[in-house]
Amino acid sequence: MSELLALATSIAREAGAIARERFHDPRTMATKSSEIDLVTDVDHALDALLRGRILDARPNDGLLTEENSAHAGTSGVRWIVDPLDGTTNYAHAYPHFSISIGVEVEGLRSAGVVYDPMRDELFAAERGRGASLNGRAIAVSKIGELRRALLATGFAYDVHKRRTPNLTYFERFLAHAQAIRRAGSAALDFAYVACGRFEGYWELHLSPWDVAAGLLLVDEAGGRTSDFDGGPPPAAGTRIVASNGAAHEAMLAVLRD
Repeated sequence: MSELLALATSIAREAGAIARERFHDPRTMATKSSEIDLVTDVDHALDALLRGRILDARPNDGLLTEENSAHAGTSGVRWIVDPLDGTTNYAHAYPHFSISIGVEVEGLRSAGVVYDPMRDELFAAERGRGASLNGRAIAVSKIGELRRALLATGFAYDVHKRRTPNLTYFERFLAHAQAIRRAGSAALDFAYVACGRFEGYWELHLSPWDVAAGLLLVDEAGGRTSDFDGGPPPAAGTRIVASNGAAHEAMLAVLRD
């Protein structure tokens, strides 16, 4: 395990332990971009913890987190962190959320961790070294037919303000896939593709911290990631498709239809 992945793993577990311990505590909540875009006291606490741990250990690295302004670095390494992916779930005591940490080296996704503290499942990947779940190698599923595929998606926080084309995509996939899940943590959706629980995942309006770790997990587990046109997946997180590879072209065909 590289120094970067070891640090990401350690601090993800530390943050996850706090999220788990405070899961049933009373919540202090506010909204951000919309009335359904929540942030809790635990989001802020985890953000402060993760920022502190990363910058204490590697003060020259860059850092981007969901809950704070970017920290410019000089080392060529950048950390992209979602301290609590699935805040709405967490706010409602729905036990499906994660800590997501991605690391870029000279602009390339190089290490990633997604940690589910309620199930104690830590998904990790390093560029060129594969992906794992709690230390055991994982791989994507082999199912290629959409009629046998379990898919996942999500909806952006502005869904109340504008009609999203994802409603149309969702309806199309309902007619082709075995089933679709909308569980509320993009990072875990990627991780579930990587370990073979989902055959594919698509979403329109994610952010860099939503995808930094997940894209690497899927790629290193033998899957495929792209935009809706089959090109490279945008680091900004817009119009993302992740799959086991076998179902990818069929998913793109539905999105293009």
